[in-house]
Amino acid sequence: MENIKKYDSDLYDIIKREENRQENNIELIASENFVSKPILEAAGSILTNKYAEGYPNRRYYGGCQFIDEAEQLAIDRANALFGSEHANVQPHSGSSANLGVYFALLRPGDKVLGMNLSEGGHLTHGSPVSISGSYFNFSHYGVDPKTELIDYDNVYEIAMKEKPKILLAGASAYSRKIDFKKFKDIADEVGAIFMVDMAHIAGLVAAGLHQNPVEYADIVTSTSHKTLRGPRGAFILSNKKYAKKIDKAIFPGTQGGPLEHIIAAKAIAFKEASTEEFKKYQEQVIKNAKVLSETIINNGIRIVSGGTDNHLVLLDVSSIGLTGKDAEHMLDEVNITVNKNTIPNEKLSPMVTSGIRLGTPAMTTRGLVEEDMEQIGNMISDVLLKRKENSEIKNSVKEIVTKYPLY
Repeated sequence: MENIKKYDSDLYDIIKREENRQENNIELIASENFVSKPILEAAGSILTNKYAEGYPNRRYYGGCQFIDEAEQLAIDRANALFGSEHANVQPHSGSSANLGVYFALLRPGDKVLGMNLSEGGHLTHGSPVSISGSYFNFSHYGVDPKTELIDYDNVYEIAMKEKPKILLAGASAYSRKIDFKKFKDIADEVGAIFMVDMAHIAGLVAAGLHQNPVEYADIVTSTSHKTLRGPRGAFILSNKKYAKKIDKAIFPGTQGGPLEHIIAAKAIAFKEASTEEFKKYQEQVIKNAKVLSETIINNGIRIVSGGTDNHLVLLDVSSIGLTGKDAEHMLDEVNITVNKNTIPNEKLSPMVTSGIRLGTPAMTTRGLVEEDMEQIGNMISDVLLKRKENSEIKNSVKEIVTKYPLY
């Protein structure tokens, strides 16, 4: 970053401080990860200079012949990785991808059935503060109050009553496997289009460690970061039936010029995700999450649903008299980064919450294994239960991040 350093010392200082934070903190936010150097290089490449409204071989600007090749490479790799018939790699974010699907297939007021935000869903799955909940008529399913698992019988009952145009599966804070076949059966019975938002688990799906929604869903949206470990962005997979509608809804429907430097970085991410090394990485992500969960449970802190099958762990910190906001702050004080999160049967506001969400993708990328996660689980418990001084825990954090450098 020598050019930034010479031209803009203020921004250079900010970037270096953020670099230092990433290097020296234990990063446990479930939706974050650390990309490879090739992905960083592509994201900062001269491809950012080119406007390319439209699609490969169908552009509104000249000079796109090489951009077309790069975007087509990303499209082909996405289809090969997930087994889809069509891929749109232009969405800037998961929210943009979901909005594109809604714009393609719905009219304002149409019915959609998705997962409740407070029980594991996402803002774009019909929250009233989101455009999704403002423009469309969402109803919601949740989890069984005892098991805290998706109640598929309840999903069926609501679907039969509401007859939604789209049945939406997928979550942002659900630590168990999702049975997309059961959702597909329900969608077929009520005549709904079946849509899956696999943003959080895309890496696990790519590695064959979670049921592939492409085999069942009409449309699948995903981010390219999180477990997939690509650049911040998104993509949409669909069968050929919906391909033209989806493409038209993204451009010109909801976006202008695509970010071709980010699309190139997505192409690299799809290539990385097709390797045996990536599969081993995802296996370790799950192993690490299970050990983290078990360790925290052994320390007397309640885990929602009693454990995890994927990359994330949801803690009920109200079980030890804390709020999620308090717990997030306490852990940040010792350089452990998490986020406050709602839990099933939430009684507090989204800015306070009763839980925190942990995830293992980022630290697994740095090389941490089970014994490290056991240590981190004990450290988290020590902080929340106030069993050790912060200075002692910060020293332990420093030992871990020094042992496993970021790059």
